[in-house]
Amino acid sequence: MFHPASSSARATGPSHTPGTPPAPRAPEPRAPQRDAFFDNAKYLAIVLVAMGHSWDPMKGDSRVLQALYMFVYAFHMPAFILISGYFSRSFDMRPDRLKRLVTGVVVPYVVFETAYVLFKRTVGGDPGLPISLLDPWYLTWFLVALFVWRLTAPLWKLVRRPVPLAVLIAMLASVSPDIGNDLDLQRVLQFLPFFVIGLSLKPEHFPLVRRRAVRVLSVPVFAGALAVAWWAVPRMNPAWFYHRDSAQELGVPWWCGPVMVLALLGCSLLLTVCFFAWVPRRPMWFTSLGAGTLYGYLLHGFFIKGADYRGWYEPAWLHGPPGAVAVTVGAGVLVTALCTFPVRRALRPVMEPEMRWAFRRDATEAAGRRSAATAG
Repeated sequence: MFHPASSSARATGPSHTPGTPPAPRAPEPRAPQRDAFFDNAKYLAIVLVAMGHSWDPMKGDSRVLQALYMFVYAFHMPAFILISGYFSRSFDMRPDRLKRLVTGVVVPYVVFETAYVLFKRTVGGDPGLPISLLDPWYLTWFLVALFVWRLTAPLWKLVRRPVPLAVLIAMLASVSPDIGNDLDLQRVLQFLPFFVIGLSLKPEHFPLVRRRAVRVLSVPVFAGALAVAWWAVPRMNPAWFYHRDSAQELGVPWWCGPVMVLALLGCSLLLTVCFFAWVPRRPMWFTSLGAGTLYGYLLHGFFIKGADYRGWYEPAWLHGPPGAVAVTVGAGVLVTALCTFPVRRALRPVMEPEMRWAFRRDATEAAGRRSAATAG
């Protein structure tokens, strides 16, 4: 019988004989290393997300906290979504990538949407809350959005002007109250431009925002944004930053929707650039945590909501500066712990299940062989 391996050995030289040391084996190709900049950016963005959520139950007592809340909400999710779009550039309809989309996005959505509803039923005192996979609750909207965005990534790479088209769709969504709450489509569509912008970026774009001049200029930009947020607290509805309602649902004229979409898009992109300018490029103590940001994102909500349900935000001392600092630091420590390797290892069967039993073996293995051939 013909054996390719033995044929290769005859072609390349004599086989190993007793008493002769074996020839050294060629080193196996290493897996591509993660970019420390992106892991750092994801970790820092998810820390800001957790801090913003921790401020929500107590921000009404402090204009400073409300200003910080609006400032952070202007760019923390846009930055995270932009990075998600950037890393979706290679997504296509290949079976192994579709499988990864199901196991890494759809399955966690079903699990955490169910878990959050059960949590609110038992801890939050709302026993009548139904489990509905069509109506994402709290943090799970992002998984629905990521599924839709990534599934449409090949289409955005096909059209001639993807970013203007995505902005136009977001503007139309902002004046369409009939979209409703199913799958949180308002958020999916209004945040869409950030994903498409990330999808359109190339590796050479990121060094441009990490130059020293950009870092220096970002300081007055951040200061100006904080001042504008302070001014806007009594004048602006913070719901605009959630991108989950149309203009009509917010009680303003319809034309305010497209105007706010454009204004917030420009503001969010500017602050995202400034945020990226200060993200470290070298490995840091928290760099490895960037691989577990989805864990931190989905898990920290149980602690924030649990503290709110149990009345832990009610003590008077929490509603002063020392309390705000303590809650902010606590949220950062909490989400950091939830991104660590022990947590990821314990929850990997839920967050990243193999599910080989659910997929055809021949399709995924054939796709894997094509991927290996391309890499070689």
